[in-house]
Amino acid sequence: MSNIVIILASGTGTRFLSKTPKQFIKLAGKRVIEHTLDCFEQHTLIDEILVVTSESHKLLVEEIVLQNAYKKVRRILIGGETRQASTAAGIAAIVGDIHKVLVHDAVRPLLDHATIDRCLKALDTAECIDTVIHPADTIVEASFKNTISRIPDRSMLRLGQTPQGFRSGLLRQAHDLAKKDSTLKVTDDCGIVMYYDLAPVALVEGNVSNIKITHPSDIYLADRLFQLRTTATNLVDLNHLKNKVIVVLGASRGIGLSCSKIARQYGAVVIDASRQSGVDICDRASINRLFSETVQKYGHIDFIVNTAGVLRTGTLMTQTDDLINEQLDINLKGSILVAQEGFKYLKESGGSIALFTSSSYTRGRAFSAVYSATKAAVVNLTQGLAQEFHPYKVRINAINPERTATPMRTENFGNEPLETLLDAEIVARSTLATLLRSISGEVVDVRR
Repeated sequence: MSNIVIILASGTGTRFLSKTPKQFIKLAGKRVIEHTLDCFEQHTLIDEILVVTSESHKLLVEEIVLQNAYKKVRRILIGGETRQASTAAGIAAIVGDIHKVLVHDAVRPLLDHATIDRCLKALDTAECIDTVIHPADTIVEASFKNTISRIPDRSMLRLGQTPQGFRSGLLRQAHDLAKKDSTLKVTDDCGIVMYYDLAPVALVEGNVSNIKITHPSDIYLADRLFQLRTTATNLVDLNHLKNKVIVVLGASRGIGLSCSKIARQYGAVVIDASRQSGVDICDRASINRLFSETVQKYGHIDFIVNTAGVLRTGTLMTQTDDLINEQLDINLKGSILVAQEGFKYLKESGGSIALFTSSSYTRGRAFSAVYSATKAAVVNLTQGLAQEFHPYKVRINAINPERTATPMRTENFGNEPLETLLDAEIVARSTLATLLRSISGEVVDVRR
């Protein structure tokens, strides 16, 4: 018995109003379908993945699979004009009737491992399951006269998601019957099972974040959900840093200093860089010299951490040209130069960059408007570069710590109660863990 996933990716995106089908639109540094494939590829209980797509996009899917070196994608199949035909193509490629089969929409990229766990566990005792969530709004039934004919009891209603799950024999039987029935009108595979009364459909708790990309506005919502999603950096084993070559900019104090100390504790080769060591983050030649000398000495660079930043508080009217330019140059231009100059070396190692943003990127704050603007720009820079770097297997993320006990904060806000501030070492550990993760284009929130 195997745990097999059928990913439906043959939609044309009619409602999305785009020439590019929504499963191939870029989202948080990757195509939508790549996020979906990543989720199943990285799940330890999934044995095999089948992708069903259109004939016109088969080559693109093949390219995506090869580019990401997905090991669990065993077949790329041509689907049909309907969801039913595409699922039928998937189940026809599965040999045997006792496998657990999950059918999932490629355009639900925010699926989480916990939901997959619940689906697989439910299939231990049920032959058919549907992933659902409770509706947040009242649902009304409309009449042909466009009036409310009935208001069902919301406590008994659910909103369907995917994956839907089946024993392979049951799903095969359902589609064998459906092929012979021209009058069948259902919208998903559980509907076929119910129509022919083949088995009870058990319900599995889903996740409200597991949205389906249907309309253009959904891309913006999904992007925000990726930013806000809790990332499991605490589960990453920092022992994997051993012998990795890490360049830390802004290493003389604060979070940068903590990154350097902790990385060394785990056996990394750390190159400290700051103004004190003669590295000017605003000067391209200075940065390139740092990186090239590192490669000459150690052969390569695995990771780059840029913690260098400056905050000059005060109303906009008190910000001189020098203060404005200093923040723009160090916070934004410095990040751009680090990413630009670092890329040529990281693409050789398939490495990762960690830039730094601030919680003020979501909403500018009085007395730090210029600083907030630079940190919002760093997020957009990260997301854009994640897409550019993805074909070269270079990852880039923005670390977003809450208020942290650093010298820069003390200089601007004075002595605050330490219990209200995040320890710099916690941020450093999360930063180093992010370097080791496969994510890219994400804002990694670090909280107490």
